Amino acid sequence: MIAGALLLSATPAGAARSPEDALRTYVQARAAQTVGEDAQAGRGYAAALALAPGDETVASSALSHAISIGDEALALTAARALEKQDKLAPDARLLLLGDAVKRKDWKAAAAEVDRIDKDEVFSFMAPTLRAWVALGSHKGDPIALLATKPEQTLAATYTAEHRPLILLATGKEKQGVAELLTPAGGDARGERLRIAAAALLARKGEREQALALLKGGGDAASAAAAAIEAGKKIPGAIDTAPAGIADFLVRIASDLSGQRVPELTLSFARLATFLNPSDGNAWLAVADLLHAEDRNEAALAALARISPADPYASGVEDRRIELFAETGKGEEALALARSTVAGPGAAALDWMRLGNVYRQLGRPDEAADAYSRAIAADPTGKTMLAPWTLRFLRGDALVKAGKWTEAKASLEEAYRLAPNEATVLNYLGYSQLERRENLDEAEKLIREASRLQPQDAAITDSLGWALFLRGKTGEAIQALERAAQGQPADPAVNEHLGDAYYSAGRRFEARYAWNAALPYADTKASTRIRAKIDAGLKPDLAAP
Repeated sequence: MIAGALLLSATPAGAARSPEDALRTYVQARAAQTVGEDAQAGRGYAAALALAPGDETVASSALSHAISIGDEALALTAARALEKQDKLAPDARLLLLGDAVKRKDWKAAAAEVDRIDKDEVFSFMAPTLRAWVALGSHKGDPIALLATKPEQTLAATYTAEHRPLILLATGKEKQGVAELLTPAGGDARGERLRIAAAALLARKGEREQALALLKGGGDAASAAAAAIEAGKKIPGAIDTAPAGIADFLVRIASDLSGQRVPELTLSFARLATFLNPSDGNAWLAVADLLHAEDRNEAALAALARISPADPYASGVEDRRIELFAETGKGEEALALARSTVAGPGAAALDWMRLGNVYRQLGRPDEAADAYSRAIAADPTGKTMLAPWTLRFLRGDALVKAGKWTEAKASLEEAYRLAPNEATVLNYLGYSQLERRENLDEAEKLIREASRLQPQDAAITDSLGWALFLRGKTGEAIQALERAAQGQPADPAVNEHLGDAYYSAGRRFEARYAWNAALPYADTKASTRIRAKIDAGLKPDLAAP
């Protein structure tokens, strides 16, 4: 609230304005931004920009913050101020392009594309942008404008994706559908394009063609197909310049997401929402990027903009539940998860989601029940995850609930279904080690897990502990040392290594390993480890 107080102390309305007033207001806006008061900061930047429209620093900061929080009006004001000074960055010029497209000022839009084309970094965008501007203005052949030169390999990647969309938008359905059904369109991006095309075809009454595009797709495609079969409209058609350019910007944001340029990535996603506020994919991208910055309240607000009718709505619910949980809103997460299973047609995925929330809230009995219901809804795994996954999750919940007999049965069922899943093998084996039962069988399971994933430090730790419990201390130490190299801060690994060292007579090294375990150990383990450091390893102080 400090920043808020600072803003309230700004120069009163009607008082004389000076460069000092602009500087003070700008500093106050920066202070508000620093403490996370985004709306307050936005108002501050707007005030500072009004006081000093010719100040490049003020305008640049205002533009960056406005795009980050989704304030289109402030972003445009700041961008125009920078343009007057010839200081507008090429990527920010996309904001002016989007504004021109929405106003249907096609001459201005074409001029912005020409400016973008002259930039060394962003010129790859020009062919796709020109095609969509031509579609909107009805001037020129959009398909011809998608043509690229042999050296324009990056540009060609994007024009190839947008070509079928523009074919469909210009009434060439047969050709557009044929291009979308090529093998190259089998990835997640290809599915997104097919859903967009199906939305357009369904709206035109081409129901069978729409369903053909969605056949064999993932969860989102299945949801879209179900809606079309039920006679419902689905959002997401891409047949206008704003929708096409917005989709293009989201695609670039997706490609940038792994390149450690978070501000630029968020900028592209936000600009897409300015152009096409109904683009659920754009809001999903914004939410994910905000979440990555720990701006979870803003991420939730972005997710709220996505229509429940959107084919990706199921994934949206997952993200909302995750964000509720991460922001300490466990009851809200639980209420949302419960709402998805309230009807008679609740799917396995809905029950699994509820189970995950119960697990996060530390309610393992209820989590196990939800996972059991998920299994009953999809016993063969035809509609979602591999069948072993739910058995494994149920087994884990039952372990945490203290119901070992039931847990073991569920884990063994997962093992029968997935005998080559290292996670299942290790968990089932280690759970038996903890209870000091079936040590021979436990070691066999863990050895196989280690063979499948030899670089996994957690599995190597399990193997070392199995060897130790079976009296193979020398081999155990070798395995546990490898595990400690892979996970040097893991308390369980270090405690296991300390126990093995002590049993081998290496008392100094044992205490060193135990001390390494202390900073990260929970209360129960910490008490046990301190006792070992003080008095040495006793049978009742052995690691579980």
